[in-house]
Amino acid sequence: MTHPPVPRRRIGTSELETSVFALGSWHIYDRMHFEDAVQLVRTAIDRGITLFDVGVYAMPGSPPAFTDVLFSAIVRAAGVARDEYLLSEKLWLEGWDEHTGFRSQLNGALFRVGAEHADLVVLGDLRRDDVALRDIVLNLAELSADGLIRAWGVNNWSASSVQELLDIAASEGVPGPEIAQLKYSVSRRSIPDGLPFARLWERGMSMQASDVMEGGYLAGKISTQREVGRDPGGIRQRIIDDVPGFVSLAGQLGGTPAQLAIAFTLTHPATSTTLFGASSVAQLETNLGSLELLNRVGAAEIRARVEPFWADRDVVDPEGP
Repeated sequence: MTHPPVPRRRIGTSELETSVFALGSWHIYDRMHFEDAVQLVRTAIDRGITLFDVGVYAMPGSPPAFTDVLFSAIVRAAGVARDEYLLSEKLWLEGWDEHTGFRSQLNGALFRVGAEHADLVVLGDLRRDDVALRDIVLNLAELSADGLIRAWGVNNWSASSVQELLDIAASEGVPGPEIAQLKYSVSRRSIPDGLPFARLWERGMSMQASDVMEGGYLAGKISTQREVGRDPGGIRQRIIDDVPGFVSLAGQLGGTPAQLAIAFTLTHPATSTTLFGASSVAQLETNLGSLELLNRVGAAEIRARVEPFWADRDVVDPEGP
């Protein structure tokens, strides 16, 4: 059966064009049989997914993680050439070095994944106030000039902090952030849909939607053994309570809950790519079915129908992290 390729969108104002889906790791490869992981990545490439997030979610000083090391072996076994995909890495301010900035951290990540450069790096949460934002911008400019990165962005930073980064980059004449990785789902919308970030979208920044299924709840599960991200606004129980209604709506629209959750994220005009994980080819194929649902139902109708499930409306400050 022939499938249409996954559409592509530009990341901010950069040269990078990404598939609207990005395949994340979140230590998934650690839990899979190697041959299954190879088949998964090969299928993703063949279906048109080009962006792979292999940033290890373990701060410097934490126990070692091996997802990125496994990914390097997976792409070799799958016969995937480096120019066939975009590599996204995470950089953590917890590992900032006062002498080298992010350089040593990035070199270590590239060594583990067996690559000479990262196409995209995303800075982890802003949890330090002793590192000057100007130093961060200039350090990333050096890494870009040295060919180690092609574009960069941030993960769950406030709109005001992102604006400050953009202003510094403009005054220094160097590249600024191109993308903001934000929690964005039918339940968590207040920050990406709020006015502060709307101003950034107008400047040409892109969004990478993440945590789109709330750890599996918005895929129809009423319980999960998975590690779930943090809960701004304390709305998780409300999300869990909404699961039966959301499952029912997905069925009415002729899709699965996961497909509806993913399709919603693509209705935002600033979304360049939606990040999700998959632990099997069957799960990947199901998630890709969100494109058919979006095209059949339409963005406006999807946004209108999921409105009752907006759990953080008037709960979470749109300016918040």
